[in-house]
Amino acid sequence: MIRLVFAIIITTTISVFAFDSDLKSLKVDRGLSKEGKKCIECHADKQPGIVSDWKSSRHGHVGVSCIDCHRVDKGSKIASQSCPGIKGSDIYMSVMVTPKTCARCHSQEVEQFNLSGHHRASLQYHAEDGLNYKSMKSLMEYHEGQNMDKYKNATDMTGCMQCHGSDIKLGDDKRPTKETWPSAGIGTTWPDGSVGNCTVCHTRHNFNIAEARKPSACASCHLGPDHPDIEIYNNSKHGHIFNSEGMTWKYDSAPDAWEPGDYRAPTCATCHQSGIGSLNTTHNVSERLKWNLWATESKVRNSPDPLSPLTGNGIEGRKKMESVCNNCHSSLHTKNFFEQADNHIELYNEGYWKPALTMKNELAEKKLLKDNPWDDEFQKIFYHLWHHEGRRMRQGAAMGAPDYAHWHGVFEVMQDLYELKEIHKKRLESGKIE
Repeated sequence: MIRLVFAIIITTTISVFAFDSDLKSLKVDRGLSKEGKKCIECHADKQPGIVSDWKSSRHGHVGVSCIDCHRVDKGSKIASQSCPGIKGSDIYMSVMVTPKTCARCHSQEVEQFNLSGHHRASLQYHAEDGLNYKSMKSLMEYHEGQNMDKYKNATDMTGCMQCHGSDIKLGDDKRPTKETWPSAGIGTTWPDGSVGNCTVCHTRHNFNIAEARKPSACASCHLGPDHPDIEIYNNSKHGHIFNSEGMTWKYDSAPDAWEPGDYRAPTCATCHQSGIGSLNTTHNVSERLKWNLWATESKVRNSPDPLSPLTGNGIEGRKKMESVCNNCHSSLHTKNFFEQADNHIELYNEGYWKPALTMKNELAEKKLLKDNPWDDEFQKIFYHLWHHEGRRMRQGAAMGAPDYAHWHGVFEVMQDLYELKEIHKKRLESGKIE
């Protein structure tokens, strides 16, 4: 076995890592606490991948170690001594690092997140008073889980909560249950009452700012038939430029200092979060938005409540997004672009959503809708009109993706509406559900 010894010099602190097959016998002497050194040296042997990530991270550079994030008070709801290295000592830890812990150093970022639409991602369907609690329970457990007790959580565990976030539950050993862990979702709710998950974009244990600025950080959840944001980005001219030369851009500039010149076209982070021009960095992804583009009907944002679908200030949000655009485009170009997008969004509202809703309400009044919406052709098409095709139509227009605004969007919405009209007519004439 090859033994390797090397030294890393960081500012005035000298660290010496003695390797026995890469990380097997990592020795640390760099001003860390005794407990911190012990964690690193042990986990370098047990989970070398984790320590490899940490040692190249900003946390590693400034001396923030495992115990600084994972240690909790003995009286904490999540305190345990499940790690053999601390069993019987006066140290308690948790495998969970919640936003409350991150806020000890990154309070502004956590406060901004708590005002964003990401905040409600799990609460909206895991909390009993959540906006979509009943509908999602019915879909996941009764329909997708076929009402079988063993499988009632299967679709949530493998699908929904992996992006939206889980509601973490603890077992008798104070460790999270297998049904709710590991958490990969943005709106995870934790036993200590905090909400969110910083590691979704800044993946553990490297926490790389460059990673969070690339479209791939958003793409693992913002894709697919219902919100194909990464596909829309790739269809846009911005995506074209990124895919042509994005690998050569600079992504590790300091917050508020990542400006055009480091990149030639914006990524998701540039428009929605990064400091650019006169705008400061924000972790409130709703802050620069005018419309809600995922709801049944698009309305201008006008609520300070992060649990509201209309969270944000749409008028101010549009001004901020125009400010982003004006770093590379003329103000006339920017205003003309958004007028085109607004027109397409209003077309969806007036030309498709409202007529479809009127027909649905009329059929419901005459008892011409099935109780099971997923076994009713009218209701299935109605759902796809707003949830799939309608979102593509609106989001494609707002992000400059012509194929999604048109062929994957309004063209399919138009076909949906005509099918709904045909079914609506037959049911009214016959008084029966076909």
